[in-house]
Amino acid sequence: METTPTPDRVRVTSSRRGAVPPGSRPVSRELDEQTALGDVYLDGLLRAQLRLSLLVLSLTVLGLAALPLVLVLVPTTQGTALFGIPSPWLVLGVAVYPAAWVLARWYARQSERLEADFADVVEEP
Repeated sequence: METTPTPDRVRVTSSRRGAVPPGSRPVSRELDEQTALGDVYLDGLLRAQLRLSLLVLSLTVLGLAALPLVLVLVPTTQGTALFGIPSPWLVLGVAVYPAAWVLARWYARQSERLEADFADVVEEP
C-alpha cells in the first residue's frame, strides 16, 4: 500500500483578497450606496433638524400667543399708548419683527452647525 504525504497546513484568514476590515469604510460611501448604516447617519441629521425646527416653531407660537394673554390678564396694557400709538400695536409693529429676525438668525446658525457636524463625520480622514 502506498502512502501519500499529507500537505502542510495553511491558515485562511479571508476568502477575499481585497476584504475591507469592518468599520474602515468611509461614511460617505455608506451614504452613496444607500446602506442601512448610511440611513442611520442621515436619519440622525434629519431628526436633529426636525427637533430644531419644532423648537423654533414652538418659541414663535408661544411668543405670539403671549401678547393676547398679556392683554387679557393685564388690562392696563390695553389703555397705554406711546406717541399716540396703542401699546399692542407698538409691540406687534416694533418688537415682533426684531424678535423674529433674532430667532431666524439663531435657527440658521444652528442648522449650519448641524450640517457642518454631519459633514465632519462624512468626510474621509
